[in-house]
Amino acid sequence: MRANPASRFITLALAFAAAAPAAADDLPSYTTPGAPASGAEQAVKLTARAVTERLFKAPAGTRPDLKSADLNSLDLAELDFKAAELAGSNLYAADLTKAHLAGASLVGAVLDRATLTATDFSNADLTDARILRPTIFTSLEVATNEAPKFRGAKLVRMRSDGMFERADFSGADLTGAVLGRSAVREPAVNSPASLSSANFTRAILKEAKLPGTSLAYARFIEADLRDANLRGSNLTRADFTGADLTGADLTGANLDEADLRGAKGLDKVTGLTSATNYDRAQRDPIP
Repeated sequence: MRANPASRFITLALAFAAAAPAAADDLPSYTTPGAPASGAEQAVKLTARAVTERLFKAPAGTRPDLKSADLNSLDLAELDFKAAELAGSNLYAADLTKAHLAGASLVGAVLDRATLTATDFSNADLTDARILRPTIFTSLEVATNEAPKFRGAKLVRMRSDGMFERADFSGADLTGAVLGRSAVREPAVNSPASLSSANFTRAILKEAKLPGTSLAYARFIEADLRDANLRGSNLTRADFTGADLTGADLTGANLDEADLRGAKGLDKVTGLTSATNYDRAQRDPIP
C-alpha cells in the first residue's frame, strides 16, 4: 500500500524538528510578535489615547504606570513618557519616533520592529529588553540626528540586532548585552546589524557579545570591554584609547587602523596578534 503523502510530510517534519539544535530554541525570532519576559504580569491592551491620558494624568512627582501594558503597533511618536514604568510592556512595532523615554523603566520590555528614530532612552533601564529589527533611519542615508540616544542607560543583557549606526551609548551599562547578528535566530536573513560610528565612550561592555558586527569608526574611549566577544567584528578605525580589553576575544577581527594606544590588558586579549590587519593598528611604541 502506497503511503499517504500527507503522512510522509508530517513524519519528515517531526524528524527535522527533533534533529534541530536545541540552542536555536533559546534565541528569539523576529518573525513573530514578541511577548514580555516570562513571569511578567498579564498584559493590558491600551489605545494610544489611553496611554496619553495616563501620562498626562499622572500626579506630579510620580511615574506613570504602564507596566505589562500591550502597546503593540501604537503610534506613540513624540510622547514624553515622564520616566514611566514600562517593565514587561509589549511595544512590538510601536512608533516611538522622537519619543522621550529618558529615565523610563523598560525592564524585560519587547521593542521588536519598533520605530526608534531619534528616540531618547538616556538613563532608561532596558535590562533584559529586546530590540529586534527596529526601524531607525527614515531613508537609506544614516543621519546622526535620527540615531537613538542611550546615554547612561542600563542595557544589561539587552538583545538587539538593529542598525544603531552613530547611536550614543556613552556611559551606558551593556554588561552581558548581545548586539549584532548573533542576537536573533535568523542571522542570515536580511540582517541589517551595524554599530558603525557608534559612541561607546566610558561605556561598560563587560562580557558583551558582538561577534561579526560592524563597529567601524566606533568610539570605545575608556570603555570597559573585559571579556567581551568581538570575534570577526569589523573594527576598522575604531578608537580604543584608554579602554580595558582584558580577556576580550578579537580572533578574526579587522583592526585596520584601529587606535589601540593607551588600551589596557592587551597582553591578555585572545587572538589579538592573529587578528586581521593587526600590523596596521595604531599601537604604543615598544619601550
